[in-house]
Amino acid sequence: MRQAGWRPGNTMPGARRFKTIRTILALMLREMSTTYGRSPGGYVWTIIEPVGGIALFSIVMVMGLRIRSPGLGINFPLFYASGILPLMLYQRSSGTVARALIFSKALLSYPGVTYIDAILARFFVTLLTYLLISYMIFGGIIVLFETRVVLDLVPIMAGLGMAALLGLGLGCLNAYLFATFPLWDSIWGIVTMPLFLLSTIFFTYESLPPLGKSILWYNPLVHIIGILRRGFYPTYDSTWASPLYVLLFSLVFLTLGLLQLRRYHRDILNL
Repeated sequence: MRQAGWRPGNTMPGARRFKTIRTILALMLREMSTTYGRSPGGYVWTIIEPVGGIALFSIVMVMGLRIRSPGLGINFPLFYASGILPLMLYQRSSGTVARALIFSKALLSYPGVTYIDAILARFFVTLLTYLLISYMIFGGIIVLFETRVVLDLVPIMAGLGMAALLGLGLGCLNAYLFATFPLWDSIWGIVTMPLFLLSTIFFTYESLPPLGKSILWYNPLVHIIGILRRGFYPTYDSTWASPLYVLLFSLVFLTLGLLQLRRYHRDILNL
């Protein structure tokens, strides 16, 4: 039976949704093969990078600086992993989304592929990859070391989800800005470089002086890391961390980015 409003030659809504899902899955497979399939090891190197970084920082703190305990708990690798993994998820999702149109420019000439498909495909691949990496690293640390953690999956998944959403929002806006203002790509790299030191990866928000707290509170990654760490440290009551602030921050930039891409995506692809 035909749905109301359907006319011969029009695509049924269900068929359109299936076509969109199929297109996104095909783009995801292409992203996985081109990004992780070109080098020996593929996904292995993606896992080795954060593992090596966490191990190196732990060794430096314990052996070099002779710091006996991390900012929270008793285990250095877990403390640093709870900070660096959400930062990496944000950075990778933001970077891949920002270059999604350029990466899939040849395919976007086909009528069945839209700029939204290209963005979602790269975003989902990055999200799934770093969820797997986070599971493996957190699980490995808990199994191999004495951590005394009491896991609460809700704040852990909330923190990782907000990191991904923040990356999606800023990535969509940068997809427009990088193509329209090429110099912005270099400026953005310089502006965001200090995030590694200013996102409470190596320390806690509570350990900062009042001036530092008043400044870093506006960094959404500080809130994300504070929320995620609640899932590992039950006594860590980061009441200052605001999910609402992170969501509003992310959604504002996501909306701005999508509005600009909807209006100018054809001009960007013709550059």
